Amino acid sequence: MTTLAQAHDALLLDLDGTVYLGGQPIDHVAPALARAAVLGARSIFVTNNASRPPAEVAAALKSMGVAAEPDDVLTSPQAAAAMLADRHPAGAKVLVIGAPWLEESVRQVGLAPVRLAEEDPVAVVQGHSPDTGWRDLAEGCIALRAGADWVACNNDTTLPTDRGMLPGNGSMVAALVAATGLHPRVAGKPERPLLDAAVRQVGSSRPLVVGDRLDTDIACAVGAGTPSLMVLTGVSTATDLLAADPDHRPTYVAFDMRGLVEEDRAVRIPGSSAARTTREWSVSSDTSSLVLTAQDGGDGAVSDAAALRALALLTAAAWGSGLTAVRPHDAVAAAALTRCGIPVRPTHSGQRMFSESMD
Repeated sequence: MTTLAQAHDALLLDLDGTVYLGGQPIDHVAPALARAAVLGARSIFVTNNASRPPAEVAAALKSMGVAAEPDDVLTSPQAAAAMLADRHPAGAKVLVIGAPWLEESVRQVGLAPVRLAEEDPVAVVQGHSPDTGWRDLAEGCIALRAGADWVACNNDTTLPTDRGMLPGNGSMVAALVAATGLHPRVAGKPERPLLDAAVRQVGSSRPLVVGDRLDTDIACAVGAGTPSLMVLTGVSTATDLLAADPDHRPTYVAFDMRGLVEEDRAVRIPGSSAARTTREWSVSSDTSSLVLTAQDGGDGAVSDAAALRALALLTAAAWGSGLTAVRPHDAVAAAALTRCGIPVRPTHSGQRMFSESMD
């Protein structure tokens, strides 16, 4: 068999929730990416986060043991600035709402960043900064009402941190949408400009998108017709996967980045019309839920690889049937669901989580 790293020449990697979480490296990432490089897959870090330049991101990755150079990082401000340069002449003024890196990205494409609407900007560009306040949004509002073009680096409503989910750029964008009735063009995921720029940058013919969010990373891959791997290390959960809309459905799923380099740690999700029975598992259904059964029974022990295969089978069944509630038939199935982070609850108060009388 072939690993994902062998099958793809470039890994288009999300950062927050995929490589690190709240500034802390996620387990197994560094050795997995090092092994992927040996197998022929170049890593390029593609991030919606607009607050840091590539050199700073690369330095942070190096401090976590992840090999990265500035040319291996592509940020949404770079894609947003390119979108503006395609539409407006050199030297045109652009009102910047965001971090200094966004301002520098605008300058690098030959446009003139400004911070006040009274300077008559032809466009507004908006990216995440923890320092954005009402006065910044007010300047943007005035410029937009005067007819300025509008590009948002991304539309993520939340940002994962070590303190939990906090407001992202999309929340600030939503404030201006509410104030103006207008909507921006978007550079970052789930829209295509950032992903397309990354593919061009590395000259990839067989890219794989790797991310933790169904609504951004995976949706972007689906829209671009690019295969994708969902890792269960960040925002979206296995329960979210079962309920994913068609435009949010990944090609593969893995618990973590080891799925790139170990054959049994990533599973391709079969088509929704696939058979519901394998040698290990079967999935049946009643009127309200899917029922997972271990074919060989057992004492409740289950490997990570087996649990992952159960998740893939359940996901295909959920996508085909529309049922997203899941319950185990036996102890092994219960253990598999627990390993995947899918809640296992008693069917009736005080009763066991599964029925041993079902044959």
